[in-house]
Amino acid sequence: MAAYTIKPLVTATAINTGGRNGHSETTDHSVSANLSVRKEMGGPGLPNTTTPEHLFAAGYAACFGGALEFVANQHKKNVSGSTVTCDTSVGPREGGGFGIAVRMHVKVPTLPTAEARALVEETHEKICPYSHATRGNIDVALEVEGT
Repeated sequence: MAAYTIKPLVTATAINTGGRNGHSETTDHSVSANLSVRKEMGGPGLPNTTTPEHLFAAGYAACFGGALEFVANQHKKNVSGSTVTCDTSVGPREGGGFGIAVRMHVKVPTLPTAEARALVEETHEKICPYSHATRGNIDVALEVEGT
């Protein structure tokens, strides 16, 4: 196992059985999800199930939103009421295999678009752990909407 390049503050652990047509659950039982491959990908698309992409989108949106609040607080800016919508797509990639791409739409109702964009870009470039983890590995498009 590789050594961490961070000093871990918290570690989340999840266990999956059955892959994309199985079940994933965290060891503390805070997340429990039944999975199935969507019909668009040739799977059964079972009701009341989710996909790894849905889980990734939810995690990235929440992480980015928290990081945005952190950055805004450092700049003494108010971003209350902001929403982060993370569209996560999966599909074939050049060179074979599959990849993911993200479109992140950040709406900041308390700031002009230019100010909101500056905070969002700083969040993406310097603070958000998901942004750091994915940089150079997936396409991430940022869209910013202010007042």
